[in-house]
Amino acid sequence: MKKIYLLLLVAAAFTGCSKDDEYNMDYFTEKYGNNESDNTSNNTEDTTAVSTPTVVSDTLYISIAYSGTTATLTGDIDSVTVAKTNADVTITSTTEKYLELTLSGTATDGSLMVYSSKKYGIVLNGVDLTNADGPAINNQCGKSLYLTLADGTTNTLTDGSTYANAPTDASGVAIDQKGTLFSEGQIYFLGAGTLNVNGNAKNGIASDDYIVVEDGTINVTVSDTGSNGVKTNDGFTFNGGTLSINVKADGARGLKNDARTTIAGGTITIKTSGDCLIETVDGVKDTTSCAGIKSDSLFTMKAGTLTITSTGDGGKGINCSENIEVSGGTLTVVTEGGNEIGKPKAVKSDTGIILSGGYFKATCKKSWACDNGSESEDPAARVTIQGTPQQTSLAKREMIVIF
Repeated sequence: MKKIYLLLLVAAAFTGCSKDDEYNMDYFTEKYGNNESDNTSNNTEDTTAVSTPTVVSDTLYISIAYSGTTATLTGDIDSVTVAKTNADVTITSTTEKYLELTLSGTATDGSLMVYSSKKYGIVLNGVDLTNADGPAINNQCGKSLYLTLADGTTNTLTDGSTYANAPTDASGVAIDQKGTLFSEGQIYFLGAGTLNVNGNAKNGIASDDYIVVEDGTINVTVSDTGSNGVKTNDGFTFNGGTLSINVKADGARGLKNDARTTIAGGTITIKTSGDCLIETVDGVKDTTSCAGIKSDSLFTMKAGTLTITSTGDGGKGINCSENIEVSGGTLTVVTEGGNEIGKPKAVKSDTGIILSGGYFKATCKKSWACDNGSESEDPAARVTIQGTPQQTSLAKREMIVIF
């Protein structure tokens, strides 16, 4: 069988990662430095990844070709367990070998669900997959998923406007269905192709672990009946490629991350247009505002371009529970919404906004552009500037710092 070159990605710390993921700490330290001192907070694991090419010859190959409401499987299918109903395909793998699934064709009502005891890969090779009543791809493996966008291809994943009752696993527990592309484990995005994700009921892309983007063009659009663009529990790292997120639901976030967020390259554009979401639970009213990025831990930007626009009432550009630290790249945030229900902010941190490099511009039409928890009316008290910028313009509604 023909050998392939698989990019095995490594990370600095894996709280939720299995031991079968590879490490290359010497290369990691050489490229990014020793980040051990950064890991001082809960849920702040550094998922910055590096790529080292490794020859993998002992691999199982399975191709899934979708056509309308059917799917045809070829390759090493005798090495896994396959369940198929029309174009809904479930694969269960207990093999010690690396499994690579290649998806192509168009399904008007189809899906892929995978159970695997080991990390594995999916190659999207010109597939248009729509599931009328659930996720298009549902990864039930808690290990790493390497999702490769084949060079030169355009791929589309779409969920239904409503989800059917969740199926149950062997122990009777309901299977998670949290978005158009959902994974119990980590997702690594590779390859120079294009992926369009349409979310109609829930999140566009969701992981119960962390997400690392190395390359590719990813466009996520979530309707006003959906939720967040990208949702991750244990971290988000963007090293390269292009990511575009457009969410329209009230209270929705372009990127909702319960842990550390790292922007180290590439281009990200996020738009939110919903207003505040008002819910009453047990007699208590709760208001949730939209945000381009909502991060419950440290936000760092080292390189790349990040542009965020929020137009709904009370919307925020970046809303972070810990420090927002910008040391490089280009960050532009504009919030244009009103303040009838919520207070809009361009860049908000509960602990500090620290600028030491790059380009930083935050604009808010109805409130403070930057909020670091300070009650001072002096705009300079709202950010911490380290070093000597080439240009500084600090005002209540617009702050610009250029190094």
